[in-house]
Amino acid sequence: MTEIIRVQNTPGAAETIGAIIATSFHEQEISAWMIPPDDDRRRVMPPFFSMITESALIHGEVHATADMSAVAVWFHKGAGPLPEIPDRDARVEAFAGPHAERIGQMGEEMDGRHPHDPHHYLAFLAVLPGHQGRKTGTRLLEEYHRGLDEAGIPAYLEASSTHSRRLYLRHGYQDLGDPIFMPDGPPMFPMWRPSNP
Repeated sequence: MTEIIRVQNTPGAAETIGAIIATSFHEQEISAWMIPPDDDRRRVMPPFFSMITESALIHGEVHATADMSAVAVWFHKGAGPLPEIPDRDARVEAFAGPHAERIGQMGEEMDGRHPHDPHHYLAFLAVLPGHQGRKTGTRLLEEYHRGLDEAGIPAYLEASSTHSRRLYLRHGYQDLGDPIFMPDGPPMFPMWRPSNP
């Protein structure tokens, strides 16, 4: 059983994690809605996820299995809003081109529903194809949740599918209001895990 490590903010770390998330999420409905052409999705998603991971390495924690088959990207949210990513819009425009509008739209919808109470935010839990179904994601969740429970800290996420929603329900998360619907797109499910589930 591969060990779980905390990823350090070293050169290239964000890009490595971003590529793992992009590969893991490539076939998801929300990814296809955000960037419909398959080739564009392969090009745009790695820098998109790398950009967010870069911020998490500063303002949160990134955990991975030692074999880098699965990663979890967490932000520590205090009383204020999540930290802004410097030059985010310009960066997204540069690597996403015509897809920047949908990426921005999804971000606005998610930001509008984000709870204000202090919590840790699971931005991404990703397991590479070929490694799914081995409870690797469960191990990443359980290890992180242990620390949250000891500290009395709640957690929040948006499940990107009904399948992932069922996983999070098993780990103490509850639906937080109605699903988020993108125009002509699939739902995302805001979910909250109390500090003592």
